[in-house]
Amino acid sequence: MDDAWQSGIAYERFMGRWSALIAQKFLDWLDAAPAGSWLDVGCGTGALTRLILENCQPKQITSIDSSADFIAHARNSINDTTVQFKVGLAQALDLASNSMDAVVSGLVLNFVPQPELAVAEMLRVAKPGGKIGLFVWDYSAGMQMLRYFWDAAVELDPRASELDEGLRFPLCQAGRLEALIREAGMKQVDSAPIEVATVFPNFDDYWQPFLGKVGPAPGYVLSLDPLARQKLEDKLRISLPMNEDGSIFLKARAWAVKGTA
Repeated sequence: MDDAWQSGIAYERFMGRWSALIAQKFLDWLDAAPAGSWLDVGCGTGALTRLILENCQPKQITSIDSSADFIAHARNSINDTTVQFKVGLAQALDLASNSMDAVVSGLVLNFVPQPELAVAEMLRVAKPGGKIGLFVWDYSAGMQMLRYFWDAAVELDPRASELDEGLRFPLCQAGRLEALIREAGMKQVDSAPIEVATVFPNFDDYWQPFLGKVGPAPGYVLSLDPLARQKLEDKLRISLPMNEDGSIFLKARAWAVKGTA
């Protein structure tokens, strides 16, 4: 089953609300100089791009994603001449070398074939001494909304483990992203976990986004027959830590790294 990234609206309901919270903390930690030229690699629906625009006084932003649907969504929601959106690949950036003051990539590198090539490209396009920052979800333990989901799914259907991001993406484990950028030759490397609360007012707020085809977990749900889907929903109702008022409090953790070219 492919990792489908086709609907910007579905992504915003499923993951966008949490990725925006992580992105803001990441930019505060990155602490890039103002008035620079930025590159957002794998910009998705534009959450990180929007925050750069609002908080970092950029001279210009180039935002690239492989999904034409996501680029269309981002372009429609961010109407500012400072930003240029492009469809493109992280591992083959169509940009001049030594052209960017800051290069960032959020929650995408694990989905990129040959991520070492993507990091090499980020280093290539960054100016000497330019800031580079990346972050990915900690799928193995820190992204609890998905951890509960896959644990329940695998208990009911062991074949679901083939799609579990915690198993598929070793790059998202502690220390792996930092090791990758050090091997690429990035300088002044620093790393940190970044964590936000994910609060669902009720079970439906948690479950409904899994019914949109955007990413491995929703894709798996839609592949199930109605009976199997109902069993999974029932299993999650039992396993999620639900408060007396029906709310569900979980955490979302990302691993972040930064350095200079």
